[in-house]
Amino acid sequence: MLELKTVSLFFATALAEIVGCYLPYLWLREGKSIWLLVPAALCLAAFAWLLSLHPQAAGRVYAAYGGVYIFMAILWLWVVDGIRPTTWDFVGSGVALVGMAIIMFAPRSA
Repeated sequence: MLELKTVSLFFATALAEIVGCYLPYLWLREGKSIWLLVPAALCLAAFAWLLSLHPQAAGRVYAAYGGVYIFMAILWLWVVDGIRPTTWDFVGSGVALVGMAIIMFAPRSA
């Protein structure tokens, strides 16, 4: 159950970070409203808060989170940007998820 909670928390964290960065991108690159910076800031605050909810040491959480972020960014590429990922995108994000699982769930004495 802890594993499911950890992974779910990572996915929510990645979504908050990606949206928090995508909204300023829309303002800067696509000429959208500057008011997008308000929800962007809220998303980035949620991102930081969500990372703080993990019981593991911060460095371990940040390292493992990177694997989920890679997967979510490839998913974003497909769903939002409308670009189908390549086989290598899928392989790379799969490797990143395996790395996350090793970092977070490997047995350790302390």
